[in-house]
Amino acid sequence: MRHLLLLIYSLIHSFAHSHVAAAQPQVFAHNDYEKPQPLTAAIAQRADYIEADVFVRNGQLVLAHTPAEADTAKRTLENTYLTPIVALFTRYKDRVSPDRRYTFSLSIDVKDKVDDVLPILRTLLEKNLMVFNRNFSPTAIRIIISGNRPRPEQLLDYPLFFTFDGRPSELYDDETVKRVALISDNFRSYARWDGTGELPDDDKAKLKRIIKRAHEAGCPIRFWNAPDNPVAWKQLRKLGVDVINTDKVAECTAAVK
Repeated sequence: MRHLLLLIYSLIHSFAHSHVAAAQPQVFAHNDYEKPQPLTAAIAQRADYIEADVFVRNGQLVLAHTPAEADTAKRTLENTYLTPIVALFTRYKDRVSPDRRYTFSLSIDVKDKVDDVLPILRTLLEKNLMVFNRNFSPTAIRIIISGNRPRPEQLLDYPLFFTFDGRPSELYDDETVKRVALISDNFRSYARWDGTGELPDDDKAKLKRIIKRAHEAGCPIRFWNAPDNPVAWKQLRKLGVDVINTDKVAECTAAVK
């Protein structure tokens, strides 16, 4: 059974990574938990990735951007995301919406020590593996660990339902890269462009090198901290960026899809 699951996982991963250079970018709902309608608004816009930042407080994964916010946070990953997602899968019979083709990745940005967060997260996910394990179903919600992550050589030590947000600076072998859902990096590490006018040639050249490196590894790429407007989305799309990081999900989706 284990060998069969590994084979299925490998096929799904190969199919997904064979489409990293698609003409239509995917949309990443940045810091979705801070929005007036977390989860539901992003699903309504068919966001491809939905992000939640987590800290550990009193044995729970709370949603917050800073330690100070975490100390007073009331909302948890479980009650804001996991439980509602399970309810949607019950309502729509093993999918998150009436659209049979739609699913998304839940990107969990770990703000605390990863060794404190992942055991709690694993326990929560194992309650509903048919919902959160894409190895079982192509419509399941893929879990991506971002922020504070295990080192590359540790990725294979984690259950297959954990995938990871990679970095261009990290080296992955043929097996480890199968656990990398996408490559992400800080736009400002390569460009100072403010999102108006044309992207300078020097910035384009730097970004293209990083994009090419990610694609050669078989991974889609995302830049955080990039300008977040229609001009920037168009420029990033032309460069071959696969996943557009945005706080303006509805506008971005309308512009790129």
